[in-house]
Amino acid sequence: MASRVREARQQLTSTDGGKAVFDMDLLRLHARRRSDAILPQSLLSVTVAAMTARWLPPVFVGAWLALVLSAMALVWLLARRFLREEPGGEGVGRWQRRFIFAEAANGFAWATFALLMNGVSDSWATVYVMVVFILAAAIHSVVTAFLPAAVYAALAPNALAILFYMRPTSLSTPSAPLAALACVTLLYFVIVARRIHSGQLGTLAIEAEKDALIAELEQAKANSDEARRRAEEASLAKSRFLATMSHELRTPLNAILGFSEVMKSELFGQHSVEAYRDYSGDIHASGQHLLMLINEILDLSRVEAGRYELNEEAVLLAGVIEDCRHLLNLRARKRGVLLTEIIEPDMPRLWADERAVRQIALNLLTNAIKFTPQGGQVTIKAGWTMAGGQYFSVKDTGPGIPEEEIPIIMSSFGRGSMAQKNADEGTGLGLPIVKGLVELHGGTFTLRSKLREGTEVIVIFPPERVMAVLPQLDPNAPPAPPKRPRRDSREVA
Repeated sequence: MASRVREARQQLTSTDGGKAVFDMDLLRLHARRRSDAILPQSLLSVTVAAMTARWLPPVFVGAWLALVLSAMALVWLLARRFLREEPGGEGVGRWQRRFIFAEAANGFAWATFALLMNGVSDSWATVYVMVVFILAAAIHSVVTAFLPAAVYAALAPNALAILFYMRPTSLSTPSAPLAALACVTLLYFVIVARRIHSGQLGTLAIEAEKDALIAELEQAKANSDEARRRAEEASLAKSRFLATMSHELRTPLNAILGFSEVMKSELFGQHSVEAYRDYSGDIHASGQHLLMLINEILDLSRVEAGRYELNEEAVLLAGVIEDCRHLLNLRARKRGVLLTEIIEPDMPRLWADERAVRQIALNLLTNAIKFTPQGGQVTIKAGWTMAGGQYFSVKDTGPGIPEEEIPIIMSSFGRGSMAQKNADEGTGLGLPIVKGLVELHGGTFTLRSKLREGTEVIVIFPPERVMAVLPQLDPNAPPAPPKRPRRDSREVA
């Protein structure tokens, strides 16, 4: 693959190497065209010889035909040998010289037709000779167009033969206009051959560019497949590591939390030293923090690996928000933060995972309370979207987040400058977990923030998550009469 990429780039970028590769392609095309043209040219030669026998003895005509067929056979054998060997780029110049020599010999063989018809005094013979030379020149220019030097080598003998046959001594002679017309026609054939050559060069350049693009795309795909394979192996190794470490860490954490709770509560007697109770409280708090960190890492790894299974049920978004606000109300009062709610009434339930929705609300409210200064306000909103879905937003009056730090805080374990200055500890996993849980529900997560104005986080659940509201039943309505079965007229008959 790398070799193909280098070869394709060499054709496009390298001055000498690219020319050598294109010259080899042109030589290959010339050889194929020469090999395919041997039969039509042989038939043309035989036809010309048969018509020439009207003016000349068959012996002379046969000798000329043998010479022409021998020259064409030389070109054909050379072309077949070239196609059979498929030489490398180092032999381009040598093969070009061989083909040019063979085409010169072929042109010389056709030019002897002027010597053959030199003694014929018939006026129609002059026209016939001009037609033969022009026809031969047209065939030579088309067949040898991929090798410009071969075009000149094949047409130059024909031009000299025309001048020899017509022998225009001055412009006033009757043969001068006909000779000039024949030479102009040969010049036109040269121009056509050059146009064919330049067009073929453009085609080869386009094909080389296409091959380069295909090769690079295949190389990129191979690299992508290899990177994906390594990423899958790394993800599998990470999942195994997390599963193992989760089990290995939770087992001693249960003992730490349990015994520290017993020591902090002094269930078996009061501590003789008061500091021991404080130490046991610190041990218990540290254990809880470590357990929370393990749970968050496992949740994030499951979300990133696509293995987080949603336990979907009918969830009332307003009720979940109210429960989370009630849980964090004491923390907000301690920090001097005012919590306000603006929730639209009579919103239907969502078909979602209640644990995930509760975790989303708790993480967003915890962050808002943590980064809102004393005397600030956190506003909780819930309602309908324009598309028919439901949204939930948390807006605080904190210091805000710089725009360049938003990608940092949205990454795993990413913490902004304000989080590092804040006294409360954090793992930097809250927002990535929230974003992943929202996307698992098919929703969108938006974070807007301005310095010294605050931050607003908006979670939108799609309309297909909203459950349709059934109409209320009227308890005073009379029961519906039973439907009588319909009888088919054919049964009655």
